[in-house]
Amino acid sequence: MTVNRMVLNETSYFGKGAIKEIAGEVTKRGFKKVLVVTDKVLVEVGVVERVTSLLDEAHISYDMFDGIVPNPTIEDVQAGVIEAKKSQADCIVAIGGGSPIDTAKAIGIIVTNPEFSDVRSLEGVADTKHPSLPILAVPTTSGTAAEVTINYVITDREKNRKFVCVDPHDIPVVSFVDSDMMMGMPKNLCAATGMDAMTHAIEGLITPGAWEMSDMLHLKAIEIIGASLRDSVNGNQESREKMALGQYLAGMGFSNVGLGLVHGMAHPLSAWYDVPHGVACASLLPTVMAFNKEFTGEKYREIAKVLNLSNAETMSISEVRTAAVEAIQKLSSDVGIPSTISELGVKKEDIPSIAKDALNDVCTPGNPREVTLEEIISLYESLM
Repeated sequence: MTVNRMVLNETSYFGKGAIKEIAGEVTKRGFKKVLVVTDKVLVEVGVVERVTSLLDEAHISYDMFDGIVPNPTIEDVQAGVIEAKKSQADCIVAIGGGSPIDTAKAIGIIVTNPEFSDVRSLEGVADTKHPSLPILAVPTTSGTAAEVTINYVITDREKNRKFVCVDPHDIPVVSFVDSDMMMGMPKNLCAATGMDAMTHAIEGLITPGAWEMSDMLHLKAIEIIGASLRDSVNGNQESREKMALGQYLAGMGFSNVGLGLVHGMAHPLSAWYDVPHGVACASLLPTVMAFNKEFTGEKYREIAKVLNLSNAETMSISEVRTAAVEAIQKLSSDVGIPSTISELGVKKEDIPSIAKDALNDVCTPGNPREVTLEEIISLYESLM
């Protein structure tokens, strides 16, 4: 009998205005000093002040570390650890997309598990002994679900690669999923993070570790994202609120069952060319879905049904698989995702090396179809 594990965060607040609960959560948990982890852009546009003003009103002391960049590096994490120790913070409030929240996870883990201060040793499933410094997460994008996952991704500039860390000790204790905090996303970021969430849901649905509870989460996420992403990209707040829920559901699922080849192939694109993670995933998703379709049983029919494709129930398995792939391709195109990786700056001569990184990525073994180096090279080349 298979034993399935579900690790979820302790508390989450959803909806417009959810961040108003943050001071109360900090206070009732007995925290005395906060380290705010974020990026300079969010500080400059006033998003961070929406949270820090609540801390000020409640007379909660905090320091700020805003040195996070997209695709955060080992050095960013180590700088954050120094700031956390200097501030003597007893909790972290992470504000931003995947990059600040991922960095906060690594910082929080190293503060309580200093033997991992090299950061690289956290790759894969690290044997940490102590829970992270408590993290309260405030996402500002609707895609990564970093606020509810046990995963984070760090870039190793020296080795030109990204690595994934998986650790139940890093999950935020409280999340505040507030659509007000997401309204500042420009269209391209909204599209990229939204398609990242769709990738999470689809890969989580078809990975061999999927089971009834994760399927429930992923199918509902696909339904919500498929119905809401286009309007969310156009700035509709109700749709952004729905997307915030959809991406969270996808995160609850994939965090527990893993991902697959789309993420395995996307991570090297970000490491080599600094491509935003969501854009990399979205540009690869339909092609990898087509590559996998013979190995997915009835799962693509389930995708077609929740996307409300006509005749999803009665089509042949071959027809419905093709229809599901085409529907995701159209969604990606409608929200402006590049259809080729050459548009992302990928050079054909780099593909053999990038493909090796993809084959060795921790996400790739979660693919429903086993894949060879030659097949990954061919998939990349088909997208040039």
